[in-house]
Amino acid sequence: MTGIPESDRTTADLARADVDVAPSWSALPRAEFAFPGPLRDALVAAILDGTKTSTSALVLEYEREGDPLPQPGERSLVVDSAEQPVAVIETTEVRIVPLAEIDLAHAVDEGEGYTTVAQWRAGHERFWHGADYRGWLGDPDFVVTDETLVMAERFRLVERL
Repeated sequence: MTGIPESDRTTADLARADVDVAPSWSALPRAEFAFPGPLRDALVAAILDGTKTSTSALVLEYEREGDPLPQPGERSLVVDSAEQPVAVIETTEVRIVPLAEIDLAHAVDEGEGYTTVAQWRAGHERFWHGADYRGWLGDPDFVVTDETLVMAERFRLVERL
């Protein structure tokens, strides 16, 4: 699953964050996968072991935060549940597709053990329909549909920190 955009912190707040990272990486935007906790820890572990090379986010997340969509060639600093930097990734591909058009290759490459698109969708719907996500959106009745736009991103691990 994809990273949720930073809560309500500003870029200046992030720049002041006390992170122990080489200066060349410290200015990178942060990549947060899911919310802090067991899911984020599993996703970060999959990035670090190379099984996770794709991720998904709803386009509305970027619209809500006023953030631009990732672009190929951009690098991000992956943080764990303790907000500690663990890796640098580079976006290699970004596609915007309706939820119903997510393909098997993308689902498998998310590194969560999915072997079918149906499994991928069920897992992601649990996340997007969960109390944490709905609370973050401020919409307790939020649901995705086949037409909901998904940002399907591919990336590569550049460096483990």
